[in-house]
Amino acid sequence: MNDLEADYSQDKQNDSRTSQELIELALVAEDEDALWNIVSVLQFRGDYEVFEIASRLCDSHNPNERKLGVDILGQLGIPNRSFPDESLRILFRLIEKDENTDVLSAVGIALGHIKDARAIKPLTILKDHPSADVRFGVVLGLLGQEDSLAINTLIELSSAPDEEVRNWAVFGLGSQIKKNTKAIRDALLKRLNEEKNKTDVEMEIRGEALLGLAIRKDERVVKILIEELSSQSVGILAVEAAREIGDSRLCSVLMHLKDWWDVNSHLLEEAIHSCCTS
Repeated sequence: MNDLEADYSQDKQNDSRTSQELIELALVAEDEDALWNIVSVLQFRGDYEVFEIASRLCDSHNPNERKLGVDILGQLGIPNRSFPDESLRILFRLIEKDENTDVLSAVGIALGHIKDARAIKPLTILKDHPSADVRFGVVLGLLGQEDSLAINTLIELSSAPDEEVRNWAVFGLGSQIKKNTKAIRDALLKRLNEEKNKTDVEMEIRGEALLGLAIRKDERVVKILIEELSSQSVGILAVEAAREIGDSRLCSVLMHLKDWWDVNSHLLEEAIHSCCTS
């Protein structure tokens, strides 16, 4: 823990407000930053009192209270998680019974923080939910999971109609897992072939797909990378992908980038070394 993290933890530890006072403040917080500052204090305490309060909130008839309870449970006890099994049972129950989209989205995000493989099957129940926010929560809940059900669900959601859902699903498939299968590679290539618009999110999706294919040494990405690196707008993920695949066919276009691409000169030099000495 560095000095900044130590000071931050000390501030939380020294907060003299009762847990119930903090809950009342969180429920009337006017912005997200204020809310999460309060939630982080409660999570840091992580004691049985906070767990009990969060548990009661999750049983509330008020969806805002249920969401607050879920948010607290998501990282309860950080950095050393407390009551993980009890928290999972509560979150799984909400998946089965709750109909509020904000609550269900928060459940997915919370399960992503907990990172327990037991959450995979319950989460996939929500993959076809009509709310993009809920599907986004499902994606975040599955990040980093190597189970085939989780991977197949991310592959499916990588073609979702919503940009952010696709973006995070491709990020999960591309660089958050080590598994290398034809289905994963084909899903990443599909995104490269279909993300043709120039919105910031779609360009990021393309970058994540490039990187995922390069990490897996899929040579189909080389031709596309040449085009990307020769364009007038070169993203950092494309240069990362070049560094990862280390293919000599990329040497020339990378050398030309030295004339104008100043986003990350150290990364560019690494990519040139990887491709021009391979």
